[in-house]
Amino acid sequence: MRWSKMALLRHSAVPTIGLVAASISMALPVSGQQPPSAPAARFVVVLDAAHGGDDAGARLASGQSEKAVTLALSVRLRSLLAARGIAVVTTRESDTTIDPGKRAEIANRTNAQACLNLHATESGAGIHLFASSLASAQPTRFMAWKTAQAAFVTQSLALAGTLNSVLLHADMSVTLGRTALIAVDSMTCPAVAIEIAPERAPDGKVTAEPDDPDYQARIAATLAAAVLEWRADAGHPEARQP
Repeated sequence: MRWSKMALLRHSAVPTIGLVAASISMALPVSGQQPPSAPAARFVVVLDAAHGGDDAGARLASGQSEKAVTLALSVRLRSLLAARGIAVVTTRESDTTIDPGKRAEIANRTNAQACLNLHATESGAGIHLFASSLASAQPTRFMAWKTAQAAFVTQSLALAGTLNSVLLHADMSVTLGRTALIAVDSMTCPAVAIEIAPERAPDGKVTAEPDDPDYQARIAATLAAAVLEWRADAGHPEARQP
């Protein structure tokens, strides 16, 4: 409905100055009212299935390629973490070629609280955990790309410690180490490379290959439990949610 200027003056029950005062009053916040708080940052985990596409990785005794094993483990772990309310970002969801720089770029863009770089091997036994061999350094405003992980090495070692503790509690064999990691060394988050080796009996005989579904399911469940513990240890708000 449209009103003429005269009609507004004739029918308005509130003087013009009263209307202005009323509109100003409505725009001002109530005394003592707190502004809405910013939403809490999400707890994000990056799963980086190594190799893919033109890069097949190692060839396992079962005939499977490393790229297939790492992708299968990433899919299992992603599902378990998502079911527990954890936001997951993956560097690949299919058999695609992704260079190390792109993997680090994906991880860094998410501001993740944990980055797990997944590998598989025929060497050794159980689970191998590797943190970057870079010397720890103070964070700077502009960090060199290939050594960005240096500012997160201390946190990465703590993450490896949590993973190690939970894996050992699950009666899994664990080997800890530090090495140069092309993708991880450029990541700006707590990051650990997890290499799945065959499960072996005390006499060294292989009882499960890295692509064994049951073996992978046990590893994925244990890693998911470790990530939950890492989130709780970090005191992240999401850890207190039911």
